[in-house]
Amino acid sequence: MSLMKTGILLAALTGLFLAIGYALGGEAGMVIAFGIALAMNAFSYWNSDKVVLSMHGAVKVDRNTAPKYYGIVEELARRADLPMPAVYVMKTPQPNAFATGRDPAHAAVAATTGLLDLMTRDEIAGVMAHELAHVKNRDTLIMTVTATIAGAIGMLANFAFFFGPRRDNPLGLIGMIAMMIVAPMAAGLVQMAISRTREYSADRLGAQISGQPLALASALAKLDRGAKTIPNEAAEASPATAHLFIINPLSGRNMDNLFSTHPATANRIAALRDLDGEMRSHGRGAAPLDENRARGGGRRPRADRNRPPGAQSGPWGTEPPRRRGPWG
Repeated sequence: MSLMKTGILLAALTGLFLAIGYALGGEAGMVIAFGIALAMNAFSYWNSDKVVLSMHGAVKVDRNTAPKYYGIVEELARRADLPMPAVYVMKTPQPNAFATGRDPAHAAVAATTGLLDLMTRDEIAGVMAHELAHVKNRDTLIMTVTATIAGAIGMLANFAFFFGPRRDNPLGLIGMIAMMIVAPMAAGLVQMAISRTREYSADRLGAQISGQPLALASALAKLDRGAKTIPNEAAEASPATAHLFIINPLSGRNMDNLFSTHPATANRIAALRDLDGEMRSHGRGAAPLDENRARGGGRRPRADRNRPPGAQSGPWGTEPPRRRGPWG
């Protein structure tokens, strides 16, 4: 059903683009504008992962630098039958995560230090399984396509402001001015609707991969509270990347639900609870994560064996004792 809804929304976005292009400049103007927008977004498609990761200051980690975190992703990728993605950490206290890359063979997942510090192992697994679900569903490709069409609509509107509409346009001057203002907003709304649809799908598949829907539901509740109380400066500086995150990193700005790139967290949690009941009734829950794999190896890490009294084992190995987080 979500795929059908996504297809309908993509068709609506494409239809809007074609109608506006024809009204503004006829067939020739539509083709030229689309060609320019396509070239711009083609660059984004091939380089989106590098650009986004750089914008958020993400640092690549491996089994040695982040044994637990890397081990969790490795085990989940195996379960999802996916190639091992590149694994990154973003240094920000807001708990959040995203996936990027044009296809499963060129994917990357990134989690913030806030998420790794505040979540339990099962909650981290639930979040990262959600991100791998985006990779498996090729949602990053879908969002690139929608961004291409929405960007083309915005470019056509800019053409109209600078060069004016063709004289025989059927809308008249006032109609064209209204369309130039409303059309980019409408395109953005459709783009956001597609993003919200894909989030529900990734929640469901991610919960099936991890086998623990309630752990993901618990993580979403923490993520939502964190996004509303802890700023994400990199996301505020680059709001166009908000749709990539598991929870809208800009939600602390009190944006209206109509303009949100994500569905309401309460609705997502309710859907996950329903899925948990469904999985239990059919006995389809997955086995817990392999503790050895999730810890990054079969032996206890040296840092854990030698850590001083009171120290805790964090996502990168040994860490000093932490103060309690904002959720207790």
